[in-house]
Amino acid sequence: MSRCLSFAATGNPAEVLELIERPLPPLGAHDVRVHMRYAPINPADLNFIEGTYGRPAHPPAIPGHEGCGEVVETGPAVTSLAPGDVVIPLLGAGCWTRHMTAAEHFFAKLPAGIDRVQASMLRINPVTAWRLLKGFVPLAEGDWIVQNAGNSGVGRAVIQLARHFGLKTASFVRRPELFDELRALGGDAVFLDDEAGLAEAKERLQGVELRLAVNAVGGDSAIRLMDLLSPEGSLVTYGAMSRRSLKVPNKFLIFKDLSLRGLWITRWFEQAGTAELFEVLDPLAKLVAHGELLQPVAEIVPMADFRRAIQLAQESGRAGKIVLDLA
Repeated sequence: MSRCLSFAATGNPAEVLELIERPLPPLGAHDVRVHMRYAPINPADLNFIEGTYGRPAHPPAIPGHEGCGEVVETGPAVTSLAPGDVVIPLLGAGCWTRHMTAAEHFFAKLPAGIDRVQASMLRINPVTAWRLLKGFVPLAEGDWIVQNAGNSGVGRAVIQLARHFGLKTASFVRRPELFDELRALGGDAVFLDDEAGLAEAKERLQGVELRLAVNAVGGDSAIRLMDLLSPEGSLVTYGAMSRRSLKVPNKFLIFKDLSLRGLWITRWFEQAGTAELFEVLDPLAKLVAHGELLQPVAEIVPMADFRRAIQLAQESGRAGKIVLDLA
């Protein structure tokens, strides 16, 4: 038997989630069994439980889009993994469980000494940041990009990866107390996400060609990014934190000819081939293992205390991720 968090109907995560016992499934020839150790609580996880995610849940279901664990058992035909290997699941859900059993190709092996908590947060935010920087606009060393939600998990990963790639970042945030923190992380310029901040950004970035802006907010915040973009620049939207629609003033299409793109990292994972996945995951895992790509953690909460963990994850102004200890 093994424990997991499950929901029998969509709704408020703090109300519909339950901690249950379930039998371990038999191990197929190509299967591995992983003892899951840690899993962060992401907005997408809460949306999935609520029934508002981009893909509907089919209860009863186990949530959790990412996590980290160690292989404890392998089927007789498994060749790529062995007991003791540190892995992350590549599945789209089901990580909030003490044990996960799936075919070996659904797991990616990580460096043995990697921090398990940081590894549990590798699959979504860092990969999203990598795709934003590498998948839309050709960028050369010294180029600038601009983003909102600079203190979000993806925003912080964008700053750290941009520095690694030799790029420069201008980030918008909602609170001035975040300025020094993001600058210490490697951010080159940080502004308040309001009209005064936009004016300051225009002065600071005067003469700079801005070909890429990444948007996690929508609404007026996205308009400010489009205002900063150079002609023929691209706005890539990967989130909608403000829950406000993306409104595009006609002038940005007519006079700037801006391109509007979107990124849903779940779809990219499903469409990418194995080689492409590992071309991204391998260098990211090495950066995490070397301490060059880190995500802040507000608190690690035991799985048994999941209701408090959910409530903490729903609070705004947190200093980092809420991570479930699944062990």
